[in-house]
Amino acid sequence: MPSLDIFNDDAFSMVSLTKAINTGDHLPQRLAELGLFSEEGITTTSAMIEQKGETLSLVPAGTRGAPADNTSGDKAKLIPFPTVHLPQRSTVLADSIQNLRSFGSETEVETVQTVVNKRLEKLRRNIDATIEYHRMGAIKGQVLDADGTSVLLDLYTAFGVSQQTQAMALATTTTKVRDLIVKAKRKAEDALGAQMYRGMRAFCSADFFDAFVSHPAVEAAYDRWMNGEFLRADVRSGFYHGGVFWEEYRGTVGAVPFIASGDAYLVPEGVPDLFVTNYAPADYEETVNTIGLPYYAKQEQMRMGKGREIEAQSNPLCLNTRPRAIIKLTA
Repeated sequence: MPSLDIFNDDAFSMVSLTKAINTGDHLPQRLAELGLFSEEGITTTSAMIEQKGETLSLVPAGTRGAPADNTSGDKAKLIPFPTVHLPQRSTVLADSIQNLRSFGSETEVETVQTVVNKRLEKLRRNIDATIEYHRMGAIKGQVLDADGTSVLLDLYTAFGVSQQTQAMALATTTTKVRDLIVKAKRKAEDALGAQMYRGMRAFCSADFFDAFVSHPAVEAAYDRWMNGEFLRADVRSGFYHGGVFWEEYRGTVGAVPFIASGDAYLVPEGVPDLFVTNYAPADYEETVNTIGLPYYAKQEQMRMGKGREIEAQSNPLCLNTRPRAIIKLTA
């Protein structure tokens, strides 16, 4: 019969538990699936971003052999961004493993470890959903806490820039939707400057997507495509129009949607280091000054030997290094 002494086994050390939670089944999420954010561990609890406003100017004609005009360099500014501490706790009570029996070839350690791994999986799913929420917040320019109102990070304030928007006027039947798409793309391209991009994707709320798909200009563009299949099919998974891939984004935290009703966000893809997720090390003695991992897990004995407390945590920083390159679209 399993006993609490089992938790002194190496299978329940911080290293083993951390390995288990990092190799667990991943919660499918759209931004994670797309690989939009590059991931990297850091050894500190904050990351420094260098902001250097490169300015362009026309070069006047000069006389051959004469000295060229002097061009001054832009000064770089370092901006610190603290990581967000996301801890969670669960308990494995002594009573919950009291009647467990080893089965078949399983040992007592393997049986109890199954119980612990189920708890770790639940904690990881919560962390995954939160990181997805933070990533969407970085795309929108504001990373919010779980309540949907408290601001953890305002990228527009941090970089000293303002958000770019484009009204799509989808309620007006005569709107030239393609022209407005091109206008929004030009705003994003101007914000990217010399940075090249692979393509553009629009993450849409349900209301925006429905209004976009049903607009006469969009319907007319696909009226004869594949014998009108577009008008009959469920295209929420996405389609191209105006050189942009449009898709409905599903995601909520409680009653708070990841994207507000009637909004969408135009996002350039394939831009190096545009979207970054850094992971800081956990606040444990064993992890000081080590390279951060996406997840950590640890356990300790409860008072009076009543069971074990399991803690899982992540310390992410989700950044959008060029927030003006993301265009907010309104229906």
